[in-house]
Amino acid sequence: MLPKVVGFISTVALLVWMAYFMLGCLPLLILKHDTPVDARFIRGFFNTYYVVLMGIAAAGALSFAFSDRRFMAMAMACIAFIGFAARRAIVSRMDWLRSTMTATDALAIRGFRRLHVAGIVLNVIQLVGFGLAVTRLEF
Repeated sequence: MLPKVVGFISTVALLVWMAYFMLGCLPLLILKHDTPVDARFIRGFFNTYYVVLMGIAAAGALSFAFSDRRFMAMAMACIAFIGFAARRAIVSRMDWLRSTMTATDALAIRGFRRLHVAGIVLNVIQLVGFGLAVTRLEF
């Protein structure tokens, strides 16, 4: 019974966390991304999102695996893996661009903004995919 409860709680927490990130990250697109403070804040926002996403998804994957819900265990494990890979790819590239970026470097600013948008798009795809996976869930 406990793994089912933990699975349910992690499912709700994951949906809320992904929706929060989507709604919280969209307004940040109005920033110019040209100051170190903007870039540091956005990088921190993404890093926190991915760390929490991996934790919630890993807990959910384990709980669904213990309750013999293989489909949801795999869905949660995939989200945890995507979060791990995206954190390594997006956040590390943000760090690299942030270290070389100046207010007049249009190429680096554009690259940082593209990473920002790519992270948002990845989150929307994950949210939609996970929402569809949840419709197959039976508690």
